[in-house]
Amino acid sequence: MWSPNVNIYRDPRWGRGQETPGEDPTTASRYGVAFVKGLQGNSSASLLQTSACCKHATAYDLEDWGGVARYNFDANSDLLTKTVRGDWGLDGYVASDCDAVAIMRDAQRYAPTPEDAVALALKAGLDIDCGTYMQQHAAAAVQQGKITEDDIDKALKNLFAVRMRLGHFDGDPRANVYGGLNAADICTPDHRSLALDAAQDGIVLLKNDAGVLPLDRAAVASAAIIGPNANNAGLLIGNYFGPPCESVTPLKGVQAYVKDVRFLAGCRSAACDVADTDEAATLAGLSDYVLLFMGLSQQQESEGRDRTSLLLPGQQQSLIIAVADAAKRPVILVLLTGGPVDVTFAKSNPKIGAILWAGYPGQAGGLAIARVLFGDHNPGGRLPVTWYPEEFTKVPMTDMRMRADPATGYPGRSYRFYQGETVYKFGYGLSYSSYSRRLVSSGAPNTDLLAGLSTMPSPAAEKGVASYHVEHIGPQRCEQLKFPAVVEVENHGPMDGKHSVLVYLRWANATAGRPAKQLIGFRRQHLKAGEKARLTFDISPCEHFSRVRKDGNKVVDRGSHFLMVDKHEMEITFEV
Repeated sequence: MWSPNVNIYRDPRWGRGQETPGEDPTTASRYGVAFVKGLQGNSSASLLQTSACCKHATAYDLEDWGGVARYNFDANSDLLTKTVRGDWGLDGYVASDCDAVAIMRDAQRYAPTPEDAVALALKAGLDIDCGTYMQQHAAAAVQQGKITEDDIDKALKNLFAVRMRLGHFDGDPRANVYGGLNAADICTPDHRSLALDAAQDGIVLLKNDAGVLPLDRAAVASAAIIGPNANNAGLLIGNYFGPPCESVTPLKGVQAYVKDVRFLAGCRSAACDVADTDEAATLAGLSDYVLLFMGLSQQQESEGRDRTSLLLPGQQQSLIIAVADAAKRPVILVLLTGGPVDVTFAKSNPKIGAILWAGYPGQAGGLAIARVLFGDHNPGGRLPVTWYPEEFTKVPMTDMRMRADPATGYPGRSYRFYQGETVYKFGYGLSYSSYSRRLVSSGAPNTDLLAGLSTMPSPAAEKGVASYHVEHIGPQRCEQLKFPAVVEVENHGPMDGKHSVLVYLRWANATAGRPAKQLIGFRRQHLKAGEKARLTFDISPCEHFSRVRKDGNKVVDRGSHFLMVDKHEMEITFEV
């Protein structure tokens, strides 16, 4: 299966960002591990339910910009053999992206002939070509002496070892452990309930002035539902998906709560080239409450479609403002998008009382949104990416640097390095309840274990910062250096809810390429109104305090590091 996508969401314009868990490496790592285990199963034997494919290793930021296709790495033996199989310990097979081997010759001219392209890829460590290029040209490559049958056998062994673990050669596949699964096993009540839970837990409340939300269903006499994303089931899903068991649009979701619902799309599609502004404003003025369902679609963001603007498409913004001006009370704006959008106009407009971001919430998305709007679910989602202003589009998408460069005005990327203004920050999200969090206690690493270890000389750019090489510390000492940190979280009410606690690390300074801060742990806790809980986080200096220097060495800086929860900090010293 071509999942999961574990790339870091570095640029808000990237059309495939919707496939990823966001811009944070810690989140991407934990998501990837859970996703793969869910797909492949947790069998103690070598049996696999499916074969997962973590894509795209190792660099994938730009699908297609200005007609120039991204480069591929299928001929790099250092990457595929030394790093992926050696350092990372892959015991599966390596697959190319689709047509990547063909591109090496036909588009990039990296290889002079098709046979050379096939030979370079196989010898580098590629096992499977997504496409037919290897099938067409491998035999000729053998005949021309560019590869041997041993090169082909090596790739086949990697592939067939996985196929054996999948049970492909164990007789009738229907007799295998998973051979009896069919559509009926997918659309079960439990699975539908899980789809609803995932959708409503992921919804992020961005604005809620004067407690506009949740709505009291008994007090909503009529509701106007306006927007191109209100009644299109296809917009709930995203760009790659299996057929949903059923789909509940936002319109249907609201209709389950309000009898008198009037709907107007306002635009033919999310592109909103033409808007029915006057008709929408009239409907808004006649209705008790107004809910706008706006955002993006796969026509604006998807594979091969990177955005050039972070604003809502077409006339959406002017339509929203006109409706808000005509409405009897502040309107509610619900955004269905994969990537971030600049909604500064809505954030600062008092006539827009609340903003929800639902992402592409899946088959139960409409019901999930309605449950949040009417208070049957207390929103607790957090933004997985930074929401940048439109100004960010001046940054070339082809500039892959993460770190800011004040000398040239380059602002950096992601919450770890970005130094500019934001619309909403990474990790932002409101609730119908008020929560408090504080870092109440922390252990400390047993730094006596570092005795006898020499620190690494620092590169000239780091101005004398002394560091310990993680490889020199070693796995055993890394394990012994771990310590606990305890965070207290309290729900002050008025509603029960789930709340995510985020623990960050801050270095003493952000020079020499260090992030401003780095998420090192997160936990979601369900709390009743008035309830308090203490959460313990396991802190590993070798993992959480480390960084990778420009020379490629993974190091832990000697001296002070700071654990952060909101504005609460605790200093941890890492030196003998």
